[in-house]
Amino acid sequence: MNNLADQIARFRNMAQEDPENDLAHYRLGQFLLEDGQAEEAAKCFRRTLEITPEFSTAFKFLGESLLKLDRKAEAIEVFTKGWSVADDRGDRVPRDAMAKHLEQLGAPVPKKQAAAPADDDGPGTGFRCERPGCMEGKRARQLDKPPVPDAIGLRIHQEICSACWTLWLKDLSVKVVNELRLDLSSEGGQGEYDKNMREFFGFEQDAK
Repeated sequence: MNNLADQIARFRNMAQEDPENDLAHYRLGQFLLEDGQAEEAAKCFRRTLEITPEFSTAFKFLGESLLKLDRKAEAIEVFTKGWSVADDRGDRVPRDAMAKHLEQLGAPVPKKQAAAPADDDGPGTGFRCERPGCMEGKRARQLDKPPVPDAIGLRIHQEICSACWTLWLKDLSVKVVNELRLDLSSEGGQGEYDKNMREFFGFEQDAK
């Protein structure tokens, strides 16, 4: 829909307007990395992790940015920490990608640690939210039904907690539409909206 420079400008504006928007910094970093601006991309991914320390895919992209800058020791450190975060969360795709990077760099891949006792009080709801960076923990509650009647709605129902869905629907989706000036009646506008939604929920690997 838009060229790379447009996407960078729009997400930069979104990040500046809302400095606590982890998705804006994350998406800006992705576009900067694609544009060959690895130094600036690394700053965006670091900011993403300052806001949401459990955003496991941000570790992956931060490490890849550092590799582009030939900062291998830093990249190994990031991939090692990111592997543990992803493993703790059950984020298999970014965990396995970081393990592959570590192997290629000749660095040891961490071993799975015994699960630490949860900090949350009570037995929990029994539902685990799969969104990178979800802070609900044992409090996470499943949606009563799929929020939209299609395959992505079914996946959201199965993997995403009600709090994360509400955060997207009532806050971040509005910012995406407004900041990117999306026309949801057009195929391109709807496609960009869906892409950002998948990024937020951590589904982007399957979309590639």
